[in-house]
Amino acid sequence: MPIYLRYVFCFLLLAAGVSVVAGSESTPDSARSELQLELGDLLLGDERYWEAMAAYERAKPGARPEQLLRAAVGLLRSTISVAEFTRAFQEAVFLDDLQPADPDIRTLQADAFWAAGLFDEAEGMYRDILSAHPSSASARHGLARSLTASNRPAEALVEVQAAIAAGSRPEYHHTLGSIYRKLRRFPEAAAALERYADTLPNVSQNRRTEWARSEALLLRSFGDAQPFEIVNDPDGLHVIPFELVQDKIIVRGRVNGGPVIDLVVDTGAEQMVLSQQTSEQMGVEVIATTISAGVGDVGVRGLEVGRVDSLEVGPLLVRNLPTIVKNPPLTDLPVRRVPDSISPVALGLSSAFDYEARELTLARRLPDSPADIELPMRVDRLAVVRGVVNGEFPRSFVVDTGGEVISLSIGTAGSIGTAPPRHIPLRVYGTSGWDSTAFLLPGVQLAFDEISYENFAVVVLNLHRPSALLGFHIGGIIGHRFLSNYHVVIDMERALLRLTRI
Repeated sequence: MPIYLRYVFCFLLLAAGVSVVAGSESTPDSARSELQLELGDLLLGDERYWEAMAAYERAKPGARPEQLLRAAVGLLRSTISVAEFTRAFQEAVFLDDLQPADPDIRTLQADAFWAAGLFDEAEGMYRDILSAHPSSASARHGLARSLTASNRPAEALVEVQAAIAAGSRPEYHHTLGSIYRKLRRFPEAAAALERYADTLPNVSQNRRTEWARSEALLLRSFGDAQPFEIVNDPDGLHVIPFELVQDKIIVRGRVNGGPVIDLVVDTGAEQMVLSQQTSEQMGVEVIATTISAGVGDVGVRGLEVGRVDSLEVGPLLVRNLPTIVKNPPLTDLPVRRVPDSISPVALGLSSAFDYEARELTLARRLPDSPADIELPMRVDRLAVVRGVVNGEFPRSFVVDTGGEVISLSIGTAGSIGTAPPRHIPLRVYGTSGWDSTAFLLPGVQLAFDEISYENFAVVVLNLHRPSALLGFHIGGIIGHRFLSNYHVVIDMERALLRLTRI
């Protein structure tokens, strides 16, 4: 039956209150549930996720156990697809009470834990599934993502290739492209992204296809050039002086051999970022477009991407870097010019920030040194560590040297059930403009291993869109107010944030 006729059939039956349900145990309630499930499945297949969510919710009352399982699975798939990660996590916990045996359903639960930023729990679930079902393609794909975020891309490559061999899905090729990119194998990354675009269902072949092909175009533009090539002393330590200006770390550098400019060291950025003015002055070739999302009411927006031939900062000289170009620029700026920035995380380099000596050390491998606290770190486009809010809510926090304060997402603030005695709105300007929803939330307890903040006031930001772009819930951000109390080491090789008290 054509899909539009199936829609018509479901709607007619719903309107008439009539259905035919196989089995002698059916009831009027379970019959209505069956119709809602059929409708939800149709809407989900058509990527009408919000409508599907409503249908699956309506299917739950009066549903038989097997129908309740189908409704929970459909609802979980839909909520993940629209980046409702907190709700997806709640549904995954509910689904656990139904004790599903199917490895794909259990992997879907693990995916919801991953999307909630609970990476360790998700990896444990993927491994448990694979111990019982070694051929599970979806669990191998999940494990591949987890290994990539733990800076183990070679192991991740084996897992995702096994997943593709066992049961290829479009998202597997996208993950393969991300792994190849982390391995600096840009031609293979481009090919994987093109396969991802080619295998998307027809209903999906719109903006997602365009974005994937655009990224593949950028990666192919590097040709045979070695991405992120360190020209001078590739395995050495590169010590760079910096200044602190309005809680921002500023270094001096050259782009494409041009005049010296100020660069913000921003670990909260996915890539090097240049203003349109700097890009034009330094002769940066614009190749394609990408999507970006940050704090601010503009949310997700399209920007240009290009290739920087050389970046020189202190004794460090790096060739062949991708960069985001802030074009079109935002209007109504609180500053005269959009700052240019670099991210050691995006360069794939470990970094040590000495706030007392005002020195930044960059290297592929930093020497061992004692630290007061070591926090396990995941890097999935951004570096994140785990914190616990109000003693019971674990969340993932972005390590952001470009940020000024400690903040929570609106989603985290809503889930902890703490309401401010009065609403104190704030004027916060982020990479995507003004955040009109920002406010101050006092009385929060935060803990990062042995580090604790009691009765602390945090800034609450709308991080939904950047979370959606990353594919997991950003619980909050730790910026200058947190980091400047320590000698900070972002150890990419060991996947650790190492902190030594000043």
